[in-house]
Amino acid sequence: MNYLAAAIQLSTTSDKAANLEKAEHLIRLAAARGARLIALPEVFNWRGKRTEEAEAAESLNGVTLTLMAGLARELEILLLAGSITEHAPGQAKNYNTSVLIGADGKYLAIYRKIHLFDVDLPGRVTFKESDAKLAGTEVVSAETGHGTIGLSVCYDLRFPELYRRLTFAGARVLTIPSAFTFPTGEAHWEVLIRARAIENQCYIVAPAQFGPNVHGFTDYGNSMIVDPWGRVLARAAEMEGVVVAPIDLEYLERVRHELPSLANARLR
Repeated sequence: MNYLAAAIQLSTTSDKAANLEKAEHLIRLAAARGARLIALPEVFNWRGKRTEEAEAAESLNGVTLTLMAGLARELEILLLAGSITEHAPGQAKNYNTSVLIGADGKYLAIYRKIHLFDVDLPGRVTFKESDAKLAGTEVVSAETGHGTIGLSVCYDLRFPELYRRLTFAGARVLTIPSAFTFPTGEAHWEVLIRARAIENQCYIVAPAQFGPNVHGFTDYGNSMIVDPWGRVLARAAEMEGVVVAPIDLEYLERVRHELPSLANARLR
């Protein structure tokens, strides 16, 4: 099976309506270019101050995912709604939630980010996601007509055990919607994505945020699509936009057959 995947790169602000309008435009552009799997970055619909987060949070049936489901159905695509801030009923904090939507507009998978970004790089980046977010607990993948897809979000990239579990659950494509900071992204983004692709012999679709953000630091961008041999098939320029590359599942199976590292794995 061979089809096109697209990774969308954005610079999301606190203007939700404008963000959704921009996301819709780029989804339509990607679909017009022939993409059947289209992925948006982390927090694609809203990114603002924490004091405003409770108001911006949505349910899974809120305006954002309702719009995304309608687009998936209209365009007959598989759409990864990178992540939204999901309201958690009865909780003071919210989830960072990624949703995979099928061509019929139905939710195929709902993943709540497991690894929260709590870091302190003096003079560069200090951020504690757990101050405002709840951690998910479930490893999530979905069988689709485009192969089994495993979901993750941003900081998850640093935890290889998650991707190995997704792979042994049948994943052929791994999605990593992100808002990687510039200092950590410049150092580790590409090497970690290529490592996850190589060690799991999977395609990776990694849409990302780009440019200065409301939190006072800059996001790295470099949205990319990587093949099971670790080759970067597409990389976004330093701007908002769309990159497209082929997903060839027959090639993936050939890689796994010729270099059977997954079959040879002794620890699972």
